Amino acid sequence: MRTYFEPDEDEEFEAAKDLLVRRCLDWAGERGLPADGLVLAAALDSRHRSRDGRLAFWNAEQVRRFLLEWIPQYVVAPRDVLDAAPRSLVTLLRYLAATGLRDPRGASVEELSAVVGETVAEYPAALDDPARQGIAKFWAQTALDSGVDLTRPKELARFQRDLDAGRVAYDADALDAVVEARFVGAGPDEERAYPQPPITLPPAAELAEAAGRSEIVRRLVALAEWAGADGRALTGTGNLRLADARELAELLGTGEQDLKVRSAAEMRRVNLMVTWAKNARLVRVSKGRLLRVAKAAPLLRDPERLWIRAFEVFFDLGAAIGAPASGWDVQSVLVELFDEVMPDVLNSAYGLPGWVPVVRLQESVWLACQEYFRIGAGMDHSDREQADEDLVAALEVLAELGAVELSHGVADALYSSDLGDLDPDEQPLPYEARARLLERLAEPGLLVRLTPLGMRAVRDRMLADGRDAPLVGELADAAPAELLGVLAQHYPEDEAAAELDGWLAAHGGDAGPLLDAVRACPFRTRASAMLGVLTEARPGEALSLLRDLRGDRVLGPLALIALLNAEELQQDDLTAEEQVLVMTEGLLGLLELAGPEEVISQITTTAGPNAPQIVEAMLESGHPAEVSMAELRRLVAERLRARPHRFRHMSAGSRGRRSGRRRRP
Repeated sequence: MRTYFEPDEDEEFEAAKDLLVRRCLDWAGERGLPADGLVLAAALDSRHRSRDGRLAFWNAEQVRRFLLEWIPQYVVAPRDVLDAAPRSLVTLLRYLAATGLRDPRGASVEELSAVVGETVAEYPAALDDPARQGIAKFWAQTALDSGVDLTRPKELARFQRDLDAGRVAYDADALDAVVEARFVGAGPDEERAYPQPPITLPPAAELAEAAGRSEIVRRLVALAEWAGADGRALTGTGNLRLADARELAELLGTGEQDLKVRSAAEMRRVNLMVTWAKNARLVRVSKGRLLRVAKAAPLLRDPERLWIRAFEVFFDLGAAIGAPASGWDVQSVLVELFDEVMPDVLNSAYGLPGWVPVVRLQESVWLACQEYFRIGAGMDHSDREQADEDLVAALEVLAELGAVELSHGVADALYSSDLGDLDPDEQPLPYEARARLLERLAEPGLLVRLTPLGMRAVRDRMLADGRDAPLVGELADAAPAELLGVLAQHYPEDEAAAELDGWLAAHGGDAGPLLDAVRACPFRTRASAMLGVLTEARPGEALSLLRDLRGDRVLGPLALIALLNAEELQQDDLTAEEQVLVMTEGLLGLLELAGPEEVISQITTTAGPNAPQIVEAMLESGHPAEVSMAELRRLVAERLRARPHRFRHMSAGSRGRRSGRRRRP
C-alpha cells in the first residue's frame, strides 16, 4: 500500500485510491463515523495533485487547501454531501493514523481536527463563492441540481441539448465570475516538484557557530552599528556621501575605499551591503539619513537568526548583485528573473551530489531565461555572457554569506554522463547545449556545493513551498509503523539504515516494536515493504531474521516470500500449508494493487472452473491478515460463487459453440 505516486502513475494511484476509500468506508462504518466515498476520493486527489504528492501527509495548509479551494473548484455533489465534507475529512485523517499510514512529518490528528473545526466557519462561504469554482464544475453542478444523473451519458446529452436550446436555467452572473476567476487565478492544482534526497546536517551548535563566522553577517552588524541611532546623511539622490562610503568600504573590507569614483553609487559592494541591510530591516532611511532600526537590536546580537534573515533577503538583491544597466543597455536577463531563477539554482545544487560544475547551472539558467523571454526577441551572445557572469557573481556573494563553497577543478564524470548519444526524447538539453557542455566539462572550471548552513536554509524554503525534503534524524520520535512506512517509500537504502539506527538509539535499541508494527499493518504490500526496510538495513542479519520469522503466525507468509525471492528457499522446500499461504499472500497483494476485478480475471484465466475451489482453499489456509482475508471473501469468493461458470453450463459436446445453426453471411 503506497501513499506516494509519480504524476504519470495514473493506474497505480487510482487502484490505491480505490483501496483506501474502500477500507476507510468499512472502518468508519464499523465505528459509526461519518464518511462519504466521493469526499474521501477527492481528498486523496487533492494530495496527489500537489507539490509533494504525499497522500498521507497533512498539515493545516493542506486541510485549508482541500476545504476552501479544492472542493469548491472540483467536487460535484449534492449540497448535503458537500456540507458534511469536513466530517468525512476528519474520518480519513483518523483512519490514516489508526492504520499507521500517516506521514509523521505532518500534523497530528488532534491538531488537524482543530484546523478543520476552525476552517468550518469559512467553508460555506467558499462553497458559495463563484470565483472559487471551476468552469467544468459549474456546469456539472448545474446539471446535478437539475436532476441529471451524471453517470448516464444519455441524460448528459439531453442536458446539453436543453442547454443549447436555452431551456436550462442558470446564474449567468455566477458563470461570468467563474470564467473571470479561472483566467486570472491559478487554482489549487499544483505542479509536482522533484522529490529531494534525504540529507544529513551537523548538530545545531555547529550550524550556529558557522553562522557566526559568516563574512556577510559580520558586515551587516558592522554596517548597522556604523549607521547608529543618529544616522548618516544621504545625498539628494539617496546615496551615501562619498567620504562616508569610503569609510564604510574600509570598515566592511570591500576594498573599494581607494577607487576613483565620482559617486558612492559606483561602489557596488558597499551599495550591495546597504541594500541588503535595508531589505533585512536592519537600517532604514528617514529624513535624508540612514539610521539603525532600533527593533533590530536583538537580531544583531543573534548571528544565526541574522544569517537566516540575510539568506531570505538575498533573493531580492538581483539588481544590486548583477551588472547595472548602462547607456542604452537594460539590466541582464538574470537580474530580471533573479528571484525566480536563483531558488531553482540552489534547489538543483541541493539535489545533486558532490561538487556541481557551475557551467551546468549556467546552461540551465540560460534555458530558463530563453523560455521566459521567448528567445529571438533581441537576445544575443552578449546577453548570454552577462547572465553567466551574473550567476557567478551571485554564487560569490552566497559564498561570502556562507551558504555555498566554491572550488576549481574538473567536474565528476556524473555531470557529463547524461549528455551522450541517448534517445533525443530522453535528453535534458538541446544538442547544441550538450555539445557545448561536453567540451567545457572536460576542462577545469568553477565548482559549487552547498554548505550545511546552505543545505538547511534551502530545505526550509522547500518545506515552506510544500515540498518533501527528508532529513536524517527527523523521524526519531515517529511511531514505528509511520517510521517504516516513510523509510520504505522516501529513503534510499543507506539513508534508511541511518534513520533506523537513530530511531533504535532513541528507543533503547529494541526492534520489537518495529516488528510488531509490521504485524499490525492491515495492508499486505505495505507490510512487505516495511519488513524489507528492516532486513535491508541489516544485510548481515537479514537471512537469520527471515528464517526466524518463517514460523511466525503473522509474519510467516511475508518471510517465506522474502526467502523465496532471495533464493534461500525453493518451492519444493515449502510444506503444503506454506505453499497455500504463499499463494494466498500473492493473491492478497494483487487484490490491493489491482482490485477485485483483476483478481477475478486472473484467477479464472489461470484456474478456469477450479477458481472458486482455489479461492476457498485460500480462505481456509489460516492466513493471518484478517482485513485482507475479509475482502478476499467478500469481493472475490462471493462473486465467484454468484456468477454462473460458463464451463459448467455448456451442453455436452458443444466444444464452446452456441446451439443452433449459424447463418452464412
